[in-house]
Amino acid sequence: MARRIESFSEITAHYDVVLCDVWGVVHNGVDPFPKAAAALEAARAGGVAVVLITNSPRLSWQVVEQLRQIGVPDSAYDRIVTSGDVTRRLIAEGPKTVFLLGPERDSPLLDGLDVERRPAGEAQSLVCTGFFDDETQKPEDYTDMLLEFKSREVPMICANPDLVVERGHRIIPCAGAMAAYYEQLGGSTRIAGKPHRPIYEATLAAARELRGDFPVDRVLAIGDGMPTDVRGALNYGLDLLYISGGIHAREYTLNGETDEAILNAYLDRENAAPKWWMPRLA
Repeated sequence: MARRIESFSEITAHYDVVLCDVWGVVHNGVDPFPKAAAALEAARAGGVAVVLITNSPRLSWQVVEQLRQIGVPDSAYDRIVTSGDVTRRLIAEGPKTVFLLGPERDSPLLDGLDVERRPAGEAQSLVCTGFFDDETQKPEDYTDMLLEFKSREVPMICANPDLVVERGHRIIPCAGAMAAYYEQLGGSTRIAGKPHRPIYEATLAAARELRGDFPVDRVLAIGDGMPTDVRGALNYGLDLLYISGGIHAREYTLNGETDEAILNAYLDRENAAPKWWMPRLA
């Protein structure tokens, strides 16, 4: 059973490295969570290396810019590793004609790779970073396009495995929802972000560059997403601090607060065993 903590400082002495999720933990896509940033700053001041691990399809330098625009200080972390960073290897290893399914702002994902963007009907590789318009669209709006790709046995390279994400006070679909729908239609997918091993290996490699070697039991993951943050961390053998106020909050919120009994029942149903939990990182 996960133990509730009131302050992140209660447990930081147990760890050398923190792998912290971004959306839902550090900000909600619109506003920063200042107490979360302060908690990470305090951990760094105590000697802990903080690496942000995010399923953003953007490259790490783009996420740095995004964090600054939202108001998350650089002092809250040492490094960032994104799903976009680790997905580039999958793209590079695949066919050289690519269709990018997602907003144009994600096009730097392809920069510097030996690939050429083509219309959907000509491309031999489908790279999905999200929706053309995630405010109004759903995966079913792309059925005809996806069936055409599936008929040619084109695999989807999914650059953001998240199913949904917080944007302000709304829940917005992500590329992971598109990948799940493509699989439902019979298509195949390739994914390197959370919960898959490549992004954890890249993040731990970044942490070792910061502070040398360390045992895995001195690494703490922080996250709010069950199929990504939670599954990825626990499958990799990491201790986990679960943030209950994120995308699954409606599952166990009673009278505006996390109900611990309902939360534990939810975690049990999900076969998930985080070591710690708190409503928001603080």
